[in-house]
Amino acid sequence: MTTIRCDIVSAEAKIFQGEATMVIASGESGELGIAPQHAPLLTKLRPGQVEVVSEDGTRHSYYVSGGILEVQPTAVTVLADTALRADDIDVAAAQRAKEEAERILADRSDAKSVAEAQEQLTQALAQLQAMERLRRNLQH
Repeated sequence: MTTIRCDIVSAEAKIFQGEATMVIASGESGELGIAPQHAPLLTKLRPGQVEVVSEDGTRHSYYVSGGILEVQPTAVTVLADTALRADDIDVAAAQRAKEEAERILADRSDAKSVAEAQEQLTQALAQLQAMERLRRNLQH
């Protein structure tokens, strides 16, 4: 089976390095599926899940806070400010961040706070969605 090298890197550490048959990520314009020999591509990533499918069919889920996706015919590189293995996400903290952001957005008293709350809400929802996808995949 043909594979593509995949590296997922955050500002703090290399999160994943290995071979994959498919890499799935949330690009600026929608979901992307990257297979071996994909055409070169450079795009921004939205906060959300990056899924790496290994040769044996195992799916590895990661959360990224956004970043850049670079695709070459033999390699995929994800560069993110923050990247976590989906099972390392603190669901309770993400839920608290979501609730705090929603509270600030409901108040709408300070434009700067609203913008920060919108970003916080986007990040928290992306983390919670990544965890939910991981749970669904584990049940199947």
